[in-house]
Order: sequence, then structure tokens, then C-alpha cells
Amino acid sequence: MSNLERPATLSVCGGRGFVAAEPVRELLSPRQVKLGESTEVRRLLPNLGRRMVGAWAFVDHYGPDDIADEPGMQVPPHPHTGLQTVSWLHDGEVLHRDSLGSLQTVRPRELGLMTSGRAISHSEESPRPHPRLLHGAQLWVALPDQHRNVEPRFEHHSALPTVIAPGLTATVILGELDGSRSPGTTYSPLVGADLSLSAGAATALPLEPDFEYAVLAMSGEASADGVPLEPGSMLYLGCGRTELPLRARSDAGLMLLGGEPFEEEIVMWWNFVGRSHEEIARARSDWMSGTRFGEVHGYDGGRLPAPELPPVPLKPRGRVR
Repeated sequence: MSNLERPATLSVCGGRGFVAAEPVRELLSPRQVKLGESTEVRRLLPNLGRRMVGAWAFVDHYGPDDIADEPGMQVPPHPHTGLQTVSWLHDGEVLHRDSLGSLQTVRPRELGLMTSGRAISHSEESPRPHPRLLHGAQLWVALPDQHRNVEPRFEHHSALPTVIAPGLTATVILGELDGSRSPGTTYSPLVGADLSLSAGAATALPLEPDFEYAVLAMSGEASADGVPLEPGSMLYLGCGRTELPLRARSDAGLMLLGGEPFEEEIVMWWNFVGRSHEEIARARSDWMSGTRFGEVHGYDGGRLPAPELPPVPLKPRGRVR
């Protein structure tokens, strides 16, 4: 999925100075962002108060939207560098095309994982015809320096491992949780899991104390570490935890995101993750000139033009707490 905001904002993310080294409870409110003609998303990362969670650098939550009489998701071909995209659905379908020639329909609880590496372009759209509801999350994982120029690839995994406890089914999307590991390729220690809670559930999920964590509320009425969560909100939890207490008043859906704090400072702009203003400017120029990112074939429409890049190089900001 693309960041369609215009103008796009340059952000410095990562680095230990942005990490809460102890357990905290920071409730993050989303920003409403228009995605194409008919889809509006709630953007949780990057957030004014929190830039990253481990290597997770971008989180959008959308739906549930009734798109029976709407085109649904329509994101034209656009570029990515230096990151992985994670497509995760609770309802609906998304058709993925990319410059490698991939053509894949991603359905609920299936992992669509695209590694941009040095360069890739892709489009995403609701197929025709499509299911009535569209509900899901789109996330980015920043690639560490030693892997950020790997060859691009796309993975689709329809079968993912689960962790079962009374009232809880946790599907491991990326990384490892309680001894169960996702088949998705990762380049840094992290975890992403979809948590399905039954009404009345009261349980605790094991965590890694060296990881920082956040919980994204997808649906229903649930609380994490005693904090009630509204759908579309995210609770940042910091580091130093060995377990996460969860309760549900109704059937509920959450996503657990975590990982070792990302050591490197990155520069994120539009759909690129880099290490300098000059690198971002070069990626933009390559996209606009039609080089490096390849072509997406089969999408009914043109490519997405890049917004204007601010002329002044970005300087690191102070510590975010």
C-alpha cells in the first residue's frame, strides 16, 4: 500500500533514543488519511508521539467498510525501497500486482509480504467483483542497512502457525511467538501476530523482555494491560515485559507488533526508506524518470506520481517519549 498523502512528510525514525526502555502505556490516536477515491485509513505509525516499534515503521488500519457499491481499494502502481510491506485482512480481498510479474489475490488471514529491497513497484486493488466488506491493516517493516538492497521478492503464505490458549487464537504473521514461527522472511528480530479473543477471555501472552511492543485494536471490546482499546487505536507498551495481560468483553481482534529496538536512524519519505535526504531524492528521481523500479502490468490506470520533495535536508529530531 502506498502513502498517498500530498505533500509527503520527511521523518527521521529509529535509533535507541526513541525507545521507551521500560514498560509504558502510551495510547496512540490515529490520523485520518484518504487512500484513493473510496478508502479512508487510520494512520497509527509514524505518529507524533511514536515513530517506530522495533522495525515496524508504518501502520494503517482501514475498515470495516461496506464497498458493495464502491470500487474499494484502488492504489495505482507506485515504488518502494528499503522496506517490506505486510498486507493483512480480516474481511475482503486485495489483488496485488508488482514489477516482478506477481499477480496474487490476498484473502483474510493470509500473509502478503513484499520485500522491496533495492527497488520494486506494485499496485493494490479490490478485485472485480469483490466481497461486500473491506477490513484490514497495512504495515511496513524497515530493512536494516546490511539487507536494504536485497533483491526484491513477493511471498504469499495462506497457511500460518497459531498459538492457542483458552479464549485466544494467535496467528503468527511474521517472526516468532511462543515457539511458533511464521514462514515469512524477516531480516531483524521481530514479531507480528493476529489475536482473536472470545468474549469473556482473560489470558496473558508471553513476551520477550528485550523487544518493544504495541497492540493495534482491530475490532470488538478488549483491553491490553488493563487499558481499554477502541478499534483503530494502538497502545505502545515499551520494553521490559515478559507477558501481556489481555481481556475481552466481546469477541475482539487485536494485532501484536514487536521487535528489538531498531538501532539505526532512518529517513522515511513517501514510499521510501533510506539513510539520507540525497538517497531519498535519488529514489524519487529514478521513479519519475521511469528507471530502476520496473513496470506493473495489468493495472487499469497510470502510475502514481511522486509528490515534491522538500529541498532542505532533514536533520534528526530530539528524543520522542
